[in-house]
Amino acid sequence: MSASARTPLPPFDPTDPLGIDDLLDPEDLAIRDTVRTWATDRVLPHIADWYERGELPGIRELARELGSIGALGMSLEGYGCAGASAVQYGLACLELEAADSGIRSLVSVQGSLAMYAIWKFGSEEQKQRWLPGMAAGEIIGCFGLTEPDHGSDPASMRTHAKKDGTDWVLNGRKMWITNGSVAGVAVVWAQTDEGIRGFVVPTDARGFSAPEIKHKWSLRASVTSELVLDEVRLPADAVLPEVVGLKGPLSCLSHARYGIVWGAMGAARSSFEAAVEYAKSREQFGRAIGGFQLTQAKLADMAVELHKGVLLAHHLGRRMDAGRLRPEQISFGKLNNAREAIEICRTARTILGANGISLEYPVMRHATNLESVLTYEGTSEMHQLVLGKALTGLDAFR
Repeated sequence: MSASARTPLPPFDPTDPLGIDDLLDPEDLAIRDTVRTWATDRVLPHIADWYERGELPGIRELARELGSIGALGMSLEGYGCAGASAVQYGLACLELEAADSGIRSLVSVQGSLAMYAIWKFGSEEQKQRWLPGMAAGEIIGCFGLTEPDHGSDPASMRTHAKKDGTDWVLNGRKMWITNGSVAGVAVVWAQTDEGIRGFVVPTDARGFSAPEIKHKWSLRASVTSELVLDEVRLPADAVLPEVVGLKGPLSCLSHARYGIVWGAMGAARSSFEAAVEYAKSREQFGRAIGGFQLTQAKLADMAVELHKGVLLAHHLGRRMDAGRLRPEQISFGKLNNAREAIEICRTARTILGANGISLEYPVMRHATNLESVLTYEGTSEMHQLVLGKALTGLDAFR
C-alpha cells in the first residue's frame, strides 16, 4: 500500500475547498492575517456608513496605519518599503478589497502607481525625497494619466509640458484620479517634444488644483478627483529621467492591474460568504433556502468561479515573482477576475433577495464598486483586444 493511501484525507474546508492555503508559506499567511485583522478592525465596522455618506473620513490616519503594517509599496525594495513578494502583495489586495474596493484602490494607487513610478523611473534624489514618506503613509500620492476625453487611448492625451529655460511648464486636466484631493504628490504624464514624460508634481505647486468628484454611485468610500494643471512651473529635476513614452505609465498600470486580479476576488469572497450564511439561516416554505437545489447550484457555481479566480491570481503572482509575468497574462487575469467577481456579487444578491440591496449586507456595495473595477485600468473590451492581438498576431486597435 502506498504512503498516500495510508494518509487520511484532510477534512473538506468550505472556506478553502481546493486547499489553496497549502500553496502558501507561513510568512504569506502571516501577512494575509495581519491585513485581514486590520481591515476587520478598522474598516468593516464603519464602511457601510462611509459608503452611504459618500466619503472616506480619516483617510490620512488610515494611510499612516496602512504604512505601519507595511501595506504601502509593499512589493518594492528599499526606501522604507516592505520588499514583500508579489503573492504577498496580492493576498493583501484580496483582504483589503474584501473590506471595500475603495480601500484597496487607496493602497493600489499609492503603491503600484505613484510609488512604483518613482521607484522604477525616478532619480535617486526623487526616490529619497518621496518614497520613505509614502511608504509610511505620511505622504499620499496619486497618478495622473486618464483625461476627460482620453481614457482607453492615453497616447492621445492633451496634457502637455513645455520647456521654459531649464524649467518645465505643465498645462492640462486629468480625470477620475484616486487620492487626488488628499495627495501631497502627483505623478503626472504629459506630452512633450521628446514624447510622453512623467513628472513628479508637489500638489502645493502654484497652478495645481484637485477638486473632488462628487455624486458617484460606485467607489463612494474613496477620494476621487480631477487634476487641473494651469501653468504649473516645475524645475528640471521634476521629470522622471528613466523613461520616455507610453511604456512608462503602461508598466505602472500592469503592476496595478495585477493587484486588481487579486482584489476583485476579495469583493467576490465577501459577497459569497454573505450569501452562504444567509442561505443557511433564511427560511422559506418551512426550511432554510440553502437546502433548495437552485440555491445550492448558485452557491456551487459561485464557489467554482471564486476559487478558480484565486488560483489564477496565485499563478500570476508566482510568475511575477519569477520575473516571467507578461502584460498579456495580466490582462487575462484582470479580464476574468473582474468579470467573474461582479457576476458572483449579482448572483449573491439574488440569494439574499430584497435584503441584497441593503447596506446591512456587503453585496450591493461590492457589486457597485466592481462596476468601476470592471472599467478602470483597462476596460474588459480593451483587455479582450490585448488578448485577441496576442492570440492572432493582428492588431485590432488600429
